[in-house]
Formats: sequence, C-alpha cells, structure tokens
Amino acid sequence: MLATPLPLRSTHTSLPDIPTETNHMQKMGWVIGIDPQHIPEYKRLHTAVWPAVLLRIDQSQVRNYSIFLREPENLLFGYWEYHGQDFEVDMAAIAADPDTQRWWALCGPCQRPLESRSPGEHWAAMESVFCSA
Repeated sequence: MLATPLPLRSTHTSLPDIPTETNHMQKMGWVIGIDPQHIPEYKRLHTAVWPAVLLRIDQSQVRNYSIFLREPENLLFGYWEYHGQDFEVDMAAIAADPDTQRWWALCGPCQRPLESRSPGEHWAAMESVFCSA
C-alpha cells in the first residue's frame, strides 16, 4: 500500500494537530495523480508490498494505511492513522530506509504530483472536514 515518496515527507508545517507530546491517533489524507498508462503496474506493485517496507511503516507508528484509485480522473487518495509522538522523526526514518527508497524508485514514475501541492510535498495533504465518532 505504500506509495512513493511518503505523503508526509515534506516541509509542510500547517497540518493540524500532528501529535508531538502525547501518543494519540491522527487521521491523515493525501492525494496525488497517477499516469493512466502506469495504473496496471501500480496496482500490481501494491498487491505485494515488500515486508521490509511494511515493517518500516509500522515501526514509524503508521496504521491502517490505504490507497484508493479514482478513475477517470486518475487520482490516488491515501489515508492513514498516525499513532506516534514525533511525526517528523518517524517520517524521516521511513525516508532514510533503503528498502523504502527502492520501493519509491519503482512507484514514483507512476505518480503525477499535483501542481497545487505545498512546497516540499510529493503527495498533497488534504484537510479533514468530517469524521464520525
């Protein structure tokens, strides 16, 4: 399920309520374009995400990571729940992981970042506007 590079591998600083001192869950959503000719390959890759990549995601306190495809607009929507205490450190650990970097090298050419994304973002962060309890 991990796409490349991580949505939060960015310098975006206006994300609401990112955990820093307590261990509470933060729901996060992301969007990016996908090249239509690469959709079959992207789907194939994500049917068997490498165990080392999944382990690094888990070690970085990311849970319930899902990616959805919207056609014909060719958009990927990513969702995850962050349970950690230091978001920037956890995202840096994912970005520094050699297996994750190799994974990103395979998935990255499939993706088309949005022009409207914030500086430093690959996947564009989305604002949460509703969540049922």
